Amino acid sequence: MSIAQNVRQVLNELPEGVELVAAAKARTPEEILEAIEAGVRIIGENYVQEAEKAYAVVGRRTQWHFIGHLQKNKVKKAVGLFDLIQTVDSYELAREIDRRCSEIDKVMPVLIEVNIGREPQKAGVLPEDTEHLLNEIAALPNIKVMGLMTMGPLSGDPEDSRPYFTAMKKLFDCMKELAVPGVEMKHLSMGMSNSYRIAPEEGATMVRIGTRLFGERKRS
Repeated sequence: MSIAQNVRQVLNELPEGVELVAAAKARTPEEILEAIEAGVRIIGENYVQEAEKAYAVVGRRTQWHFIGHLQKNKVKKAVGLFDLIQTVDSYELAREIDRRCSEIDKVMPVLIEVNIGREPQKAGVLPEDTEHLLNEIAALPNIKVMGLMTMGPLSGDPEDSRPYFTAMKKLFDCMKELAVPGVEMKHLSMGMSNSYRIAPEEGATMVRIGTRLFGERKRS
């Protein structure tokens, strides 16, 4: 099926209120435009350099979310490009985002990335450290925490992800109950191409889907 057909099918499958983030890693601007024309409203990019190239063609026809590991030396460019950064997992990174946003008079919505599976190779704050980081970031004037995000362990069986999604929703609810001033616990971003049907059942408000929309990435 075409990208447009895939997009329409996924949009029909997602429950009301669950937002689709089209994960566009290594995709061409033309592929991204096809997805947007089929109904995608948010493009997720893993790399600032790739996002710049796509943005030059696509512009403001869509929202742009950063969904990869953000290096501090890329923050200055990132805050100019993106509408939301989903992968903040340290105070140092948050402080740099805040500093760069203050230079352009912008308040950046962010999600805190949680390593819910406690996988040593993955980024993200540990669940028990989330509250401390939330309170630290909430004090920064040019950042607004809008929720949580997780990658979740990759597995062939979507059901393997369910316990982690359940744990994330519990953590999300706990953070919401804290009612930290300036924090709006609105988004819970979890679920990808193999688990996007299960994630909303466990409370996801946002799913990040790449392969299911665009097909397998071509190997160079």
